[in-house]
Amino acid sequence: MAAGSAADGTVAKALEVLDLVAAHARPVRFSDLLADSPYPKATLYRLLQTLVSQRMLAFDPDRGLYTLGIRLVRLAHVAWQQSSLAPIARPHLDRLSAEVGETVHLAQLDNGQVLYVDKRNARDPVRMYSQAGKVGPAYCTGVGKAMLAYSSEGLLPAILAQQSWHRFTDKTLTTRDALERELAHIRARGYAFDDEEHEPGIICVALPILSSNGGVLGALSVTSTTARTDLSTLATLVPTIREIAQTIAQETETWRFPEESAPSLRKRA
Repeated sequence: MAAGSAADGTVAKALEVLDLVAAHARPVRFSDLLADSPYPKATLYRLLQTLVSQRMLAFDPDRGLYTLGIRLVRLAHVAWQQSSLAPIARPHLDRLSAEVGETVHLAQLDNGQVLYVDKRNARDPVRMYSQAGKVGPAYCTGVGKAMLAYSSEGLLPAILAQQSWHRFTDKTLTTRDALERELAHIRARGYAFDDEEHEPGIICVALPILSSNGGVLGALSVTSTTARTDLSTLATLVPTIREIAQTIAQETETWRFPEESAPSLRKRA
C-alpha cells in the first residue's frame, strides 16, 4: 500500500510539473519553473529530467528552455479524438456558426473548471480570452454556469469548492450564495447568460449538453459583444442552440462518452 501511494505521489508531482510548463504558454527556463514550483530545486530537476527522458517534455540545451514534448502532443491528440466532444460536434458547430454568424464555443468541465474544446470565430472576429485548449473559470462564464446548473446534487458542492471567486469585472458573482441563486434561475429557464461577468463587453447565451439521463456532457454557447447585440437578442437563439446541443448529445451517447466525474474522487498526492 505504501509503495502504491509513493508511486501515485511521483506521478502526481510529474503531472503538476507538466501543468507548470504548460501554464507559461511559452518555452520556459528552469529558474522560472523553480520560482513557481512548490518543490525543492533537486526534486524539480529530477522530475524535469524524467519527463524529458520520457519525451513528455523537450529541452533545448543551447537556450536552456523546456517545452511540452512530442509524446505529450501525440497523447493529447488521441485524447482529443477519444474523450472530447469536439470530433463529434465539429459539423454541428460549423452549422451553428454559419447560421448565427457569432462566436461559438464548445466546452466541458475539467476538475471544476471550464475546458474550451472547440471554437468557431464570428464573421467579424472579436478578441476574447477563450481559445480551444484553454481553461477558464466555471462560475463566471456562460458555458461554466450552464454546466454547473445541471450538475448533480452529489457533485456540485465539490465543484463549487474549487472555484476561486475572483472578481474579473463589476458584474462577476463572487460568492457561492450568489452563484447558487443564479444557478436556480438557469435551471428554471433552461439556459445561462454571461453578462460581462468574465470580460468587459463580452456576453453570451449558453446551454448544457445533457445525456439521456440528465448527466452533463458539456455546454454550447453563442458569444458576442455589447457593442453589437444584447442578451435578449442572444436569447432568441436558444431554440437553435438547444436543437444542436441535443443532436450532439444523441450522437455522443452512441460513443458512450463519459459524463462528469466528481472532483473529490480525483485523488491528489
